[in-house]
Amino acid sequence: MPKTAAALMVGNEILTGKIEDTNTRYLARVLFELGVSLRQVVVCPDEEPIIVRELNALRSAHDMVFTSGGVGPTHDDITIDAVAAAFGRPVVESPEIAGMIRAHFGAAVTPAHLRMANMPEGAELVRSARSGWPTVVCENVYILPGVPEIFERKLDALRERLDEGQRFFNHTVYTRCDEGEIAELLTSLTFAHPDVTIGSYLVWSDPAYRVRVTFDSVDADKSAAAADAFVEAIPPEKLVRRTSPA
Repeated sequence: MPKTAAALMVGNEILTGKIEDTNTRYLARVLFELGVSLRQVVVCPDEEPIIVRELNALRSAHDMVFTSGGVGPTHDDITIDAVAAAFGRPVVESPEIAGMIRAHFGAAVTPAHLRMANMPEGAELVRSARSGWPTVVCENVYILPGVPEIFERKLDALRERLDEGQRFFNHTVYTRCDEGEIAELLTSLTFAHPDVTIGSYLVWSDPAYRVRVTFDSVDADKSAAAADAFVEAIPPEKLVRRTSPA
């Protein structure tokens, strides 16, 4: 069975629509490539009690949790404090990160800048030449920034550590079927192929196809078998194309 993950996206700006959350999609894509099953995504405000509550629920239910946001120098950046509280640990300054911050800002460094060197006591610093700055990891919780460019860079730097040595195999079938036409078929295939995750996605305005059906599994043969069964069951004229894993 693949390991499971959850995401805790922190920020009032997401909940009020001030920014678009692109980090969740990027995280989902990377984890899928690495054979890790993203099972939950929670968005919460910049409020420590809520972050602590949600984080404790997620970290007890999944193999790993990724937080995004709330690690900057301003008053609403409280994720480090919340993670420390969730684990019942004090917040300490990382001499290594503090040194990097001082070197970066020089004489312009402020106490607010140095808040970004804080971490839960006993947390691990994961270093990588790909990201420059280390990532703070507290047991099974990976603490990542909210800025998409930095989030993506840090997550990419964690790929080797997160790689489970397995992958999901995906077969995708594009059809001219209406979802109502294939609903019963998909239900029967779900029962017949329990180790395959089957998804149906309606496209409203694409003239090329109407519904895209995906078949995902950590077992290549099972993914292919489910897709084969679907293709064989629909009228040939309704099949547009099929893509398979490389």
